[in-house]
Amino acid sequence: MSVAAHILIVEDDREISALVARYLSQNGMRASAARDGREMDRALRDGRFDLIVLDLNLPGEDGLSICRRLRQTTQMPIIMLTARSEDVDRIIGLEMGADDYLGKPFNPRELLARIRAVMRRQGAGQADLNEVPGSFVFQGWTLNASNRELTNPDNVRVAVTGAEFDLLRVFCERPGRVLSRDVLLDLTQGRTAAPFERSIDILISRLRQKIEREPREPELIKTIRSGGYLFTPSVARQ
Repeated sequence: MSVAAHILIVEDDREISALVARYLSQNGMRASAARDGREMDRALRDGRFDLIVLDLNLPGEDGLSICRRLRQTTQMPIIMLTARSEDVDRIIGLEMGADDYLGKPFNPRELLARIRAVMRRQGAGQADLNEVPGSFVFQGWTLNASNRELTNPDNVRVAVTGAEFDLLRVFCERPGRVLSRDVLLDLTQGRTAAPFERSIDILISRLRQKIEREPREPELIKTIRSGGYLFTPSVARQ
């Protein structure tokens, strides 16, 4: 029997928090709530969670600061919520390490779909281990498909989010091919969650900061004008 996913809702609006928790519980998930960053920290110390739904506008420490702080210690999936829908807010949220973004007001059904999509992507590496090699090696880097880890040429683990891992894996599976943004969205996120069209560009930028010697002059992930992106190194499968 599978264990129900445990979702932590960090939201200061009690009505929204209760509504989301009730809807998730009705659909086979466990839900806990925190009103701010301090309550979230206590919940994370005391329990195990599979995903965080994080509001942007919180009292005290805001959601962006919390997201940045979380990414220093955990790669747990994060979906950000906000009453503001401007592109700049979505871009900043994704740059801080969020896996997805949903503006208010929202339908709980859409949030559930996004939670399931993010968690499905997070667990995809475990679901198809028999169909892919254990790891990909490029320029001294190793992307391990079995444990979803990335190690640098010095054999030091480099923290990557689930979304970053999935994107790098797509590149490793298709080196030397120009991949458009639409193709990358389909291969990494699918269309069920209506992904933000700039999300691929932001993920590329995040990956470049981690694997490129000079992120402003990338050698591994090249931008192809009017085409998309090209992963240039040779990749060995192990």
